[in-house]
Amino acid sequence: MTGDRRYFCYKDVLPFAAMVTMECTNVGLNTLYKAATLRGMSYHVFIVYSYAVAAFILLPAPFFSSRSRVLPRVNISIVSKIGLLGIIGCTSQIMGYTGIIYSSPTLASAISNLVPAFTFILAVIFRMETLSFWRKSCRAKLVGTIVSVTGAFVVTLYRGPRLIWAQWSNSPSGNLGTSQPNWAVGGLFLTSEYILVPLWYIVQTQIMKEYPAELTVVFFYNLIVSLLAMIVGAFTEPDSSAWRIKPDIALASILCSGVLGSCLNNSVHTWALRVKGPLFVAMFKPLSIAIAVAMGVMFLGDDLYLGSVIGATIISIGFYTVMWGKTQEAAIDDEVMNLDSSSMPKSPLLQYYKDADDVDVERS
Repeated sequence: MTGDRRYFCYKDVLPFAAMVTMECTNVGLNTLYKAATLRGMSYHVFIVYSYAVAAFILLPAPFFSSRSRVLPRVNISIVSKIGLLGIIGCTSQIMGYTGIIYSSPTLASAISNLVPAFTFILAVIFRMETLSFWRKSCRAKLVGTIVSVTGAFVVTLYRGPRLIWAQWSNSPSGNLGTSQPNWAVGGLFLTSEYILVPLWYIVQTQIMKEYPAELTVVFFYNLIVSLLAMIVGAFTEPDSSAWRIKPDIALASILCSGVLGSCLNNSVHTWALRVKGPLFVAMFKPLSIAIAVAMGVMFLGDDLYLGSVIGATIISIGFYTVMWGKTQEAAIDDEVMNLDSSSMPKSPLLQYYKDADDVDVERS
């Protein structure tokens, strides 16, 4: 009984609690990053330093991982996939932080609800998911994907009237939000990011099947992203003064993102991908929209627009439709497994005792 409880906590309770915590942390980090960039920090410099901090923290991970467990030998396949993971991660981070600059963390959280739909599409392409139109669950996942994409277009292209006026909107000096954010451009950058994030999930899941050492993989991933961002930043930020970080909100944002984001968040996501799979990780994105709205209004002085509410609602409906279809498929698979287990022959040990009893009866 105790073992069953521990297994249940490890497989269900712990991943759920960890993902909820990470979503709250991600929204807070995006809000802090937005405030830092509005004070002049370059997002290229931010990516280089934050991922370098995470790589420094995880530096001992490869040595401890090789001692604590038996791991397969590192081959060309694993190295190439980790390199591909770094390229995808670096590109998605640049797209995402650029999109937040042009828009807001609220829009980023709204469009992040597209991740389950894009994950499903890529899973079908890579044959990790099956698509059968005669099954109700598959039709639900397909319809939910289309609805989610429609909601993303709404939240990107339509702002509508303001529903909540920020407290600082009339104060030019106190407003941390952008006065006229380029909503459409920011939405396109963020949509590009959240097309790459599901691809990151799928590649990371494949790596975990070949090399199940989360911290080691995350260390090399952070190192690759930091180096790639440094190469890009050398061309985009040639001014050396942009690379000097003052002990203000910029330094706080880099340290918090490096420790809580690039290090802890990536490690938790990698572990959850190994334990529960990519769709489970993607299903927690809708939680971020409510958190982002509250933080954006309170800390950034952002206004809440009708388009964000309508689009986020449509995306959430599509998201939960996809998740309902996934749940139905899981229930069908459990029923099939139960039927297979019930039709299995008896255990040889029990059969041995039954045969021995039959022999005793014959002798008597």
